[in-house]
Amino acid sequence: MTTLTCCNYIDGQWLSARETIESRNPTNNEVIATFPRSDSADVDVAIASARKAYHSWRQVPAPARAEYIFRVGELLLQHKEELAQLISREMGKAITEARGDVQEGVDCAFYSAGEGRRLFGQTTPSEMPNKFAMTMRMPIGVCALITPWNFPVAIPCWKAMPALVCGNTVILKPAEDTPACATKLIEIFAEAGLPPGVINLVHGLGEEAGKALVEHSNVDLVSFTGSSQTGAFVGETCGRTHKRVCLEMGGKNAQVVMEDADLELALDGAIWGAFGTAGQRCTATSRLILHSDIKEKFTTMLKERTSKLRLGSPTDPDTDIGPIINQRQLERVKMYLDIAREENAKVLIGGEIADEGELKNGYFFQPTILDNVTPDMRVAREEIFGPVVALIEVSSFEEAIAILNNTNYGLSSSVYTRDINRAFAAMRDIEAGITYINGPTIGAEVHLPFGGVKQTGNGHREAGTTALDVFTEWKSVYVDFSGSLQRAQIDNRS
Repeated sequence: MTTLTCCNYIDGQWLSARETIESRNPTNNEVIATFPRSDSADVDVAIASARKAYHSWRQVPAPARAEYIFRVGELLLQHKEELAQLISREMGKAITEARGDVQEGVDCAFYSAGEGRRLFGQTTPSEMPNKFAMTMRMPIGVCALITPWNFPVAIPCWKAMPALVCGNTVILKPAEDTPACATKLIEIFAEAGLPPGVINLVHGLGEEAGKALVEHSNVDLVSFTGSSQTGAFVGETCGRTHKRVCLEMGGKNAQVVMEDADLELALDGAIWGAFGTAGQRCTATSRLILHSDIKEKFTTMLKERTSKLRLGSPTDPDTDIGPIINQRQLERVKMYLDIAREENAKVLIGGEIADEGELKNGYFFQPTILDNVTPDMRVAREEIFGPVVALIEVSSFEEAIAILNNTNYGLSSSVYTRDINRAFAAMRDIEAGITYINGPTIGAEVHLPFGGVKQTGNGHREAGTTALDVFTEWKSVYVDFSGSLQRAQIDNRS
């Protein structure tokens, strides 16, 4: 296939690169695209463009700003299959999941567009006569959006769409593994007619272009999704330079299966949660906490179903699991299997790089089940980001919740039970930003908040109305029509 040439998009213009990098298909290592290796000079130009556009964009009425985003949603629908095929080729996501990735962008567009007429403030009584008090949402300014490769359309949409509706201008720095997906997405934003400079695209390496964005004095907000290690650097830098920052980082999510659970339903959830997207989701099920009464039976069911999963080209509709994103991540997954064996975990199935036949040119790892895992093992505590699930046995509901919470992360969680009292106790006691009852740990919806606690994030949430709190500042407004000086914060009641 033809190699795509990706460019930076700055101030409404596609700018060619001085130096380029290749993006490769993780299924067969073919070159998908070349893209700019941007440096601080490129970042400077993009930020200047966004800053200039901000002064006029912020004054466009929010409903009018939202109409642009609605058009983006309509265009995403028109280009859905084209984008999905590109996601599968460049990122390795199974085609059915890739279509879902694009649909998430569509849903986000239509939801965010509605918020253009609902950027609600509040009115409240003043403590003084003839005085009016209210609050308003105000845009923040120039927003740097640093996004990962595992949802190359959905996550940029999650960030850019509410940011733009709120009146900010944005600079997208996508992952270096998925530049072609980001380029096609920005082409769609441009086709929707957004004014020059309102949305900008800067490709490049995280330690170069990404770092320059985070450190730049004219960036007002950084929204980052990625590893906890990088997120710590982003948070530290933003704190030191007084930027607003939203961090969405790692997870070590668990699905609890109690003795009264519908085991077939729980099995469906475990397979999808653990092995969907080859386990490369921050919400992936990497721990299965199983009650001892059903542990043996459920493990047999899980092993049998896992053995039938098909690895292969993600564009093949019969493929269940596509490749790992790149060689570095493949080696990381393999490293954790070495660690598991050193820790005396038992590999029930999988555990090896899959390189037979048509898989030999790609980065495939066998879907893997680890048994005899204890909560203190590294494979039970650290994010692997691959098709690996660890089984942990418990004897009670209380023990299950305690083990689920015994992690540095707190993104997603799941409990399968028919006991309504346990279900509500789980909702109350689980330390996570997301809890599913009788559903897998993956599958967020755009109108609910997304994010987690502990080292998963810094307290902010994406999606839903909570995204507005990321991309706006609150302003309190007082109107005194008394005709005289009225002093607040003074004892006026003596």
